[in-house]
Amino acid sequence: MSAERKRFLAAVANHARTWPDRIALNDGKARLSYAELLAEVDRRRERLAALDARRVGLALDNGLDWALWDLALLCDERVAVPVPGFFSPSQRKHLVASAGLDSWIGTLEEAAALGFAPSDDSAIAFRTVSQPPELHAGTAKITFTSGTSGAPKGVCLDNAAMLRVAESIASLVAPLDIRRHLAMLPLATLLENIGGLYVPLWLGASCHLPGTATLGWQGASGFCPRTAMSVIESVKPQSLILVPQLLQALLAAAPEAPESLSFVAAGGARLAPALLAQAEERGWPVFEGYGLSECASVVCLNRPGEPAHGAGRPLPHAKVRLSADGDVEISGATMLGYLGEAPIGGWYSSGDLGRLVSYPDGERLHLDGRRREVFITAYGRNVDPQWVESELTLQPMIAQALVHGEALDHNRALIVPRDPSSDDASLAAAISAANARLPDYARVHAWRRAAPFTPANDQLTANGRLRRTSVFEAYRDWLTAEAESAATPSFDTTGAAS
Repeated sequence: MSAERKRFLAAVANHARTWPDRIALNDGKARLSYAELLAEVDRRRERLAALDARRVGLALDNGLDWALWDLALLCDERVAVPVPGFFSPSQRKHLVASAGLDSWIGTLEEAAALGFAPSDDSAIAFRTVSQPPELHAGTAKITFTSGTSGAPKGVCLDNAAMLRVAESIASLVAPLDIRRHLAMLPLATLLENIGGLYVPLWLGASCHLPGTATLGWQGASGFCPRTAMSVIESVKPQSLILVPQLLQALLAAAPEAPESLSFVAAGGARLAPALLAQAEERGWPVFEGYGLSECASVVCLNRPGEPAHGAGRPLPHAKVRLSADGDVEISGATMLGYLGEAPIGGWYSSGDLGRLVSYPDGERLHLDGRRREVFITAYGRNVDPQWVESELTLQPMIAQALVHGEALDHNRALIVPRDPSSDDASLAAAISAANARLPDYARVHAWRRAAPFTPANDQLTANGRLRRTSVFEAYRDWLTAEAESAATPSFDTTGAAS
């Protein structure tokens, strides 16, 4: 057992002795105190052992069951494989086969479709795997992240890496005395799994885990911020974890921040400075961070009580350096390797471009985009599309955008309006307003409407990141057309005078 796991379980056991009646888990339908938590986890460990379940797919909605099975798997040498709710049937089949799952915790109908049969335990479906794929030694969790080719990639993590991150975050937010955390993201998302389950339990706080529909999630891509705000007002959490799209939606729905909040971590995708400024003006205590699944989620975070700069300082466990080309490299809690690929040793190259800037209280990481996403225009200017996209989506009418300009005279954009009934003239005006905040080489000159980018159509990750390759392939003909023929509709959207 790793030292990190020993410390985590010891902390939870200590909370059970110190505050036996304090609620540990609450999903709105059932709840468990700290005194009850470990006993219930032990019962589930026994159920897993009775079936000799070794690699377990966890395909449940947010709730007590998800958390308890995950903790039971964490306690033993069994591999947990969270299944993203938006995965298509073919992606789920790929997940089952590539990870060599022998057990499935989810609906029996779906389990049967994937080749699992009922077992003596009504909650667990089972199948015999004669020759399971080899895993990296020590693998405790396989979190699937979107691959650039379209097939999900399995990231193999050990318990030490995940709990090292949880312990680091817990040490930073402990002075805030957080007592209630509300999980806004699916627990199958590693960021919420670690930051919204392990961290609160390490601190002795209550984890509120309502189902995603209760939170306002509508399928894989829809979200009702008013429903979410009603849950926030009811639960009165001190902490949340949000991706930028959720933060933007909640800011639009709430003129003022909920009084209970003291810590809102924002990450998963680029956070526009203007959005962060808007949150600050509204009183939302938002702290930008940076991380990736390959490094067990969070790497850097802005601290409460300190000036916010960029993506923040590295967490206590993490080390960050830059390559000669400006690539961000990380060590401290890296993955064992991708499923089916060679082990990763030492420093992990993130593919992100960044700068380490010195401040009186330490170095902060500032990100400058993804190396593989930065495009070079026909005039030789380097442009980070996320920068332009963040300016576009700050406009209330624009929900999503993808910008392309590789080797082109003029940049063009795919625009997803927040309201599908918005007219072209209004959207053109919104693009002009965004262009007015950009230098000429980064402005959008041609645009067209696009269908929403969602996890369901493989054009968005669970964390809200665009899957650029997938979107590009869907709109390749238009994105690579000559600027003259692509300029639809024919409005001036550069923000310059005609």
